[in-house]
Amino acid sequence: MASSSPAIIPITNPQTTTAADQSQPPIATPAFRAFISHINDTVRNGLYQRRPWAELVDRSTFSKPDSVSDATLRIRKNYAYFRVNYLTCLAAVLAVSLLTNPFSLLTLLALAAAWLFLYLFRPSDPPLVVLGRTFSDRETLGVLSVASVVVIFLTSVGSVLISAFMVGFAIICAHGAFRVPEDLFLDDQEPASTGFLSFLSGSGSNAAVSAASTVAARV
Repeated sequence: MASSSPAIIPITNPQTTTAADQSQPPIATPAFRAFISHINDTVRNGLYQRRPWAELVDRSTFSKPDSVSDATLRIRKNYAYFRVNYLTCLAAVLAVSLLTNPFSLLTLLALAAAWLFLYLFRPSDPPLVVLGRTFSDRETLGVLSVASVVVIFLTSVGSVLISAFMVGFAIICAHGAFRVPEDLFLDDQEPASTGFLSFLSGSGSNAAVSAASTVAARV
């Protein structure tokens, strides 16, 4: 009687770790989604507080101010009523300036992506590895800060942004000075504004706090 061969026990070999497996993990998806959700809520909140554009461009309400003090008073009253519309106009001027300067737009997008994916929403463990060199959180923050200064102040990006803000600010001041605000009444339930971005105090502040806490935890 022939002896039967021993049973072969299957052995599962663990997968070997390769260099590709040791690559950087993706960004913290829950934190990134929370940030996007906060931004979405902020935009919706701002659009909800926006005034009708027909009131903004009503020709019958425009007249020359009697003095500089009258123009200043008009600007303050119109700002309190149209602040969301003014911010929208400023954003539109900035968008047009960036779209007409593709290099500045791409540079800003690359800088923003670097901050988001390399620092704000990247897990602190394991550290960042670029071209075989390991960067700590402080080194990453320093490199991104220097890159931001270089991009904004030593390239055409800074001039584009400053020019856009100046043009937008001039348009807002001109409209506020020539628009007669006697027919404008703020809602009684609306709290007094404390700044140009006061409508962001709700969900927008939560996004800022979450991003600030991420930075503070890394420093």
